[in-house]
Amino acid sequence: MDKWIAFSHVNGLTINGPGQIDGRGSSWWSHECQRPTALQFNACNGLRLNGLHHVNSPRNHISIESCSYATLYQLQINSPKDSPNTDGIDISNSTHVRIINSTISTGDDCIAINSGSSYINISYVNCGPGHGISIGSLGELGSYATVEEIHVQYCNFFGTETGARIKTWQGGSGYARRIFFFEITVTEVDIPIIIDQYYCPSGNCPNKTSAVEVSDVTYNGIRGSSTKEDVISLCCSETVACRNIVMNFVNLTSTAPGKEARSYCLNAHGRSIHTNPPVHCLVSNYAIA
Repeated sequence: MDKWIAFSHVNGLTINGPGQIDGRGSSWWSHECQRPTALQFNACNGLRLNGLHHVNSPRNHISIESCSYATLYQLQINSPKDSPNTDGIDISNSTHVRIINSTISTGDDCIAINSGSSYINISYVNCGPGHGISIGSLGELGSYATVEEIHVQYCNFFGTETGARIKTWQGGSGYARRIFFFEITVTEVDIPIIIDQYYCPSGNCPNKTSAVEVSDVTYNGIRGSSTKEDVISLCCSETVACRNIVMNFVNLTSTAPGKEARSYCLNAHGRSIHTNPPVHCLVSNYAIA
């Protein structure tokens, strides 16, 4: 069983709260067996999900698959920060999805946007703890992946591992493009901005030359604090560069004792304006004093 509650091919479905879905996941988290998704929507066009409280899923709390024009709003999702793979909302092969005015605290990604997704709009979401809002992971096992037109705006991250994240495996192909992070506040986030084209959770992945191409990514108005020195990490494929990475009015500081915020950059190209710390591989016009 890979899902607990599932709806498939129900167009115009509306589910309104208040109410709670309790996955009672604690009895599952210590086991390596296949844990179920608490709530899945498959090919439910015109979906509206509103006002529910989701807690302690065995795995990801909500899965949106092959849906168009879905709106999720005023949701509260909670599981402990050490609960494994408890993504808040997973989106795949879906288009025109909106997530609005929600609070998500999990042991994994607050929101994960996977291959086949486009025109995803996320706004006024509070995330933390968790792993941030992630594009990917993409390109696993050499697969072809596509993600485009992702808009994340007016969101807050509190104590997450990452903030705005794009992650791809080596050896994949395809693209992640036209991605916008706008007016984001981070508070004691480990790495607020990260592109990782060497994603390898096992720590033992062979080097490969092909990669999902990352391009046209804009970070505008990102501000706040990090617990680490490296507050910006753009780690792109050595053979497939990240192109047109734009940073405008980014100001990130480090709370690590005696440490100054710094950035790391590998084979990323673009431009920056009023960005602190400076990102050496992006053409800089101004830096914050």
